[in-house]
Amino acid sequence: MCSTPPPDARRWDASPVHVPARRSLRVAPDAVSRLLRCGQSDRCRDCGNRIEWYQRGRHSAVRLHPGEVLVSAVPAACRWHVSSGVAHPSQDGTPWCRLPHAVLCPARPAPQAAPELAELRRMLAVNTRRMIDAGAFAPPLAEPACTPAPAASGCRPARPTVQILYVRYLAAHPVDEIQCVAQTRRRHRCTTPVLAPGSRGGQWSLMPVTAHAGQLALPAKTMAVYSLAALQYAEQLRWRSQRCPQHAATPTAADLALAEWERFDPFLHSDHIHTRLPTLTRRGGTADHPRRGVRA
Repeated sequence: MCSTPPPDARRWDASPVHVPARRSLRVAPDAVSRLLRCGQSDRCRDCGNRIEWYQRGRHSAVRLHPGEVLVSAVPAACRWHVSSGVAHPSQDGTPWCRLPHAVLCPARPAPQAAPELAELRRMLAVNTRRMIDAGAFAPPLAEPACTPAPAASGCRPARPTVQILYVRYLAAHPVDEIQCVAQTRRRHRCTTPVLAPGSRGGQWSLMPVTAHAGQLALPAKTMAVYSLAALQYAEQLRWRSQRCPQHAATPTAADLALAEWERFDPFLHSDHIHTRLPTLTRRGGTADHPRRGVRA
């Protein structure tokens, strides 16, 4: 005997069932950002708690706490609101607001200007401890500004300065560990580095430390910069969008993460200024003379 299954669009009592039509998630080809809304959720690399990335006008993206908080419990300097997918550092007139994750992250020192958020900060700290005890999160180890490397490569900056289209950016990882941000067919982040095997890389050079327009002049000194000026324009765009060669040729592939470039500021990022090339090696306790134009 074979049982007869009920029709797909009917319930057990034969009442109709409304089945919404499935629509594939697409990205408009003329969109300013090719990042899908579902791909903006992330976890803090310092505490492991959930965060959400939002663009804030012409500035870099900001990390916000995923939940809303009453305005009465948040200092005025910590209130944010989201309008049309863009974050704004102010209040929109509603009794709720958003919070930047930096003031709540238990891995950072507690800001003195926000004592009202101590309870929420304690809850995130407890959640971090639970994830560590369960093995779901491992806090990162403190990395020095210059990580040791094999003798052939000498001192390798943990956060190098990369010059793309005559603009300097501070990378979040070493040059050979910058990962592609595109989404694969299995909805995972691509594991191919931007400096993929077979692709042409940049060039390490000693350049003067220059400040932005309107800032005070810096003392005359040089710094190690990974310059991409010798690459073609399309290749430099690929680096700035942080994509591997395969996904750079597939513009329909969405981004699963934000590009981790940070506009380099010699005053804010003075700890990441290196005065010698990372390819230098020491012989007999003395450093070799720097050579300009050393490729990575």
